[in-house]
Amino acid sequence: MRVRLPAWLAKNRSLRIGLAMLAVAVAVPQGAALSEVLAKGPEPIAISATPIPAFTSSAPDRRRFGRLEFRGGLQLRSPHPAFGGFSGLARSPDGRRLTAISDKGYWLSADVAADASGRIVGLHRAVMGPLLSQTGRPLASTRSYDTEGLAITGQVAYVSIERTHEVLRFDWGAEGPRGPAKAVPLPKEVKALGRNKGLESIGVAPPGSPVAGAVVTIAEEPPRAGGPDGFIVTGPVKGTFSVARRDGFAITDMAFLPGGDLVLLERRYVPPFSLAMRLRLVDRAAIRPGAVVDGEILLTADLAAEIDNMEGLAAHRNAAGETILTLISDDNFSMFQRTVLLEFALLPPESASIAPSVKAR
Repeated sequence: MRVRLPAWLAKNRSLRIGLAMLAVAVAVPQGAALSEVLAKGPEPIAISATPIPAFTSSAPDRRRFGRLEFRGGLQLRSPHPAFGGFSGLARSPDGRRLTAISDKGYWLSADVAADASGRIVGLHRAVMGPLLSQTGRPLASTRSYDTEGLAITGQVAYVSIERTHEVLRFDWGAEGPRGPAKAVPLPKEVKALGRNKGLESIGVAPPGSPVAGAVVTIAEEPPRAGGPDGFIVTGPVKGTFSVARRDGFAITDMAFLPGGDLVLLERRYVPPFSLAMRLRLVDRAAIRPGAVVDGEILLTADLAAEIDNMEGLAAHRNAAGETILTLISDDNFSMFQRTVLLEFALLPPESASIAPSVKAR
């Protein structure tokens, strides 16, 4: 059931999201309805979509933000009790199929519907179900429930788990996982990560990357005592690296571009009512053992823009050959927040003359 908020609260996005983010620390377990979902397994679900025609309401005609061009967005809703909390995102190479995972151990897969101009208008043929542990139990009922990052390559999916510092491998088909998880060995350095600051993002390096084919995962924040926060965990060039951190932003996801460059999705939350997101572009040559990784800021946006708690990022090329970035928000299963899906086109470097920021005045 969706609760209708008072008008004064519904219009105050900063207050709504601030209340919800503060409530995460004292969130209660989800109820019996989700137990029924676990028993049923994957099932079709209905998703309604409300268009987000402008990225910022103060300048609704503005489409360009540095090298990014806003292509549209949706606010998504579903009566399904497991819907929400989306922290990892993937799209098929042609962009027609979208897959997301929640931070409660569930997966969602759906066809992406677009209008004649290519603007996203909805999600169709949606299916949702629980991810299964190595023993066949739903991850939601184990200590490995905190599934945060998702990368799909061919018929294989990789999922990073934050609190327990794990990476799991799944055989993956058109309609989701084909069986239980298999563990991916990780370097000993991951044990130094904070319990709720762990492996937030994951990707598989594409051809063109110096570590092509490797699974790469990055922590939300570096270890408090120092040490690496990036890990190349498969392939012939295994190792660790670090990501330059500044301005109070933490990493919530990553996506390799088709050419091998890497985009980082970052979030900054300053209690009680300040929330911002940032996208950073990292050159493909920077991802190597022992490196300190930094990159160009593509976009910074706070609650003056149509953002929420942005945690999922995916990249693909459309039929016109454009690189499309897709972002999804984690609503923390809160009536105060939204599940927001946004699309941007990444333009060539010479297109960066326009300021890449949206900030409240």
